[in-house]
Amino acid sequence: MPLKIVTLKETEAGERRVALVPDVAARLVKLGCGLALEAGAGVASSYLDSAYKDVSIETSQRDMVASADIVLAVNPPSLSAISAMKPGAILISLFYGRNHPELVKALRDGKISCFAMEQVPRISRAQAMDVLSSQATLAGYYAVLLGTTHMQKILPMMTTAVGSLRAAQVLVMGLGVAGLQALATAHRLGAVTEGYDVRPETKEEAHSLGAKFVDTGVDATGQGGYARELTEQEKAKVRAVLTDHIARADLIVTTAAVPGRRAPRLIDAEQIAKMKQGAVIVDMAAEGGGNCEGTKAGETVQVGPAMIVGPVNLPSCLAEQASELYAKNVLNLLQQIIKDGKISLDMTDEVIAKTLLTHDGKITNDGVRQVVEGADPAPTAAPPAPATKG
Repeated sequence: MPLKIVTLKETEAGERRVALVPDVAARLVKLGCGLALEAGAGVASSYLDSAYKDVSIETSQRDMVASADIVLAVNPPSLSAISAMKPGAILISLFYGRNHPELVKALRDGKISCFAMEQVPRISRAQAMDVLSSQATLAGYYAVLLGTTHMQKILPMMTTAVGSLRAAQVLVMGLGVAGLQALATAHRLGAVTEGYDVRPETKEEAHSLGAKFVDTGVDATGQGGYARELTEQEKAKVRAVLTDHIARADLIVTTAAVPGRRAPRLIDAEQIAKMKQGAVIVDMAAEGGGNCEGTKAGETVQVGPAMIVGPVNLPSCLAEQASELYAKNVLNLLQQIIKDGKISLDMTDEVIAKTLLTHDGKITNDGVRQVVEGADPAPTAAPPAPATKG
């Protein structure tokens, strides 16, 4: 019997992505896998059921997952879906286990091997599986476009019959994947661009994209591709330098976020009060509490002279290509765990070991295990009973 891989329809509000696209489905079929797709799973991202060739379109989610060897999703499935999975099956999705302790317990107790895609290690060998980077690339691009729709001016310099219009000043704070893409996009659109990051090694990357680098003299390089938390003295030093640049910006894009933790505060109310009338901030960290004082997730608010846009799930706004990139990330992971048509998990492989959230009745991620099992050290006797609807 070939491995059965099923893809679920996303149910989270505002989510338009799908974990499998037709091109990737065709490649999995060539590997000898049997594929099933929940009806309508790709419609919101422009992939009709009819586009999936040699894929079974099914309407009963519970029946699908009950017979699946591998379940694919973008976000964590429902408790009823997880509970219906057979022991030893594999779930691949973004998960953020600290935020979903009950679901993690269900995975543990059901002996489901869950690959949490946000845990893919940021090493060169795993770049093709790095979902956070692939999705951040699109989010950084879209953040600038979103900001321009709220601005009262254009980005490029323009010469007209009655005089010239000056180019807008764009400041991007946080030069990870999303920030660099935002800088590149703003520069391509003709803005005068500046980039800031607490990691000074990003200076050359900013320059390569035609932007100036705001050097505060503070180095906060951390581990795993993220910045470390600043001391109070360092924060004061950084603030003093940044305040002037914030005041001169027409558009600011903030991107500083660490998965599973509250977003760091980059701009406070006093700094916002000194901004230009009509300036716009797009706070890409809104879902994590925001980089700006006054940010409200999912809302656009006026704070003094500036408008703060707090978007959520930006990649979903570009669902067609976000789904394509996500599906390719998943495919590259599947190629690591499917050998000769069978599932083979090499626990000595750094990518597999670090991406696994649960396996064989255990929570394998130390941080998540601490959160979930702190008050529940022993696994329960049996997994939760499945609900009537999947």
